[in-house]
Amino acid sequence: MYELNIVLVEPEIPQNTGNIARTCAATGARLHIVKPMGFTPTDKHLKRAGLDYWHLLDITYYENLTDFFEKNRGPFYYFSTKAPQKYTDIRYPDPCYIVFGKETAGLPEKLLFDNPETTVRIPMISDARSLNLSNSAAIAAYEILRQWNFPELQNCGRLREYDWNQYEKGEQL
Repeated sequence: MYELNIVLVEPEIPQNTGNIARTCAATGARLHIVKPMGFTPTDKHLKRAGLDYWHLLDITYYENLTDFFEKNRGPFYYFSTKAPQKYTDIRYPDPCYIVFGKETAGLPEKLLFDNPETTVRIPMISDARSLNLSNSAAIAAYEILRQWNFPELQNCGRLREYDWNQYEKGEQL
């Protein structure tokens, strides 16, 4: 079984965290939240964004970054607009942790500076400040899962009224 871990450091917007929780639930990734948070775990916006996927989620809370690093071994990959390399330049091992900072400030610069080989960015135009946090987490998670050949994920969908097997056999629908 693969182990992808998504880490949110001091998230501030409940809808972003809810969306990321839904991504974790749909991909089997574990969610780690480092406090303080800008909302409570019972926030209605958080719950609504995660829809009915909460029962599929493996989530752990930490009091601060020191607590998180004491309890997890990595390897850690830090996503930041300040990073020296693209997220696609990395070959992600299994297991791994992808770490995202709070919406208004990102990750601490000292953490980034001390880890240049594992600090990465998602490219965008120079005039854009940043992507939405939940979009960034999804982009990163799916790049890693793509590299791992989408382990344990359903790779073929089903139609309600038709059978894909008929299409593959060349039968007329």
